Amino acid sequence: MGEMNHDHDRFLHGSQPLERPLLPALLRGWKRRCPNCGGGPVFASYLAVRPSCVACGEPFHHHRADDLPAWATIVIVGHLVGTLLLSVEFSLAPPMWVHFALWPTLALGLTLWLLPRIKGMVVAMQWAWRMHGFEGEGQPD
Repeated sequence: MGEMNHDHDRFLHGSQPLERPLLPALLRGWKRRCPNCGGGPVFASYLAVRPSCVACGEPFHHHRADDLPAWATIVIVGHLVGTLLLSVEFSLAPPMWVHFALWPTLALGLTLWLLPRIKGMVVAMQWAWRMHGFEGEGQPD
């Protein structure tokens, strides 16, 4: 386990916030891990964000992922499935039952797989950019 990470430890001389690199945080979010330490899981269940990290104590209760993960998932899955559907139809021209069996199954599977990963990335992005309560102790909103 990592050592406890307190808000006051993130600030140099009490005023200047330490850098929170975005790319490592996003990669940890993709893996559904804590954006701060990478040790603890972000989710308590499929999409329910934990109140705080079990490894380092970083609070998550104030995140505001809202509809962004669902919107991004719809955009990604729609573009992938739509492109594949048209490519298969124009190149192979399979019977309609193949389309009815294949594309809804693929869209549902991709959606269920991507949604928690994208939500983890949104929480990690908010943490890295100090948004919605991730500012730290003594810092303005």
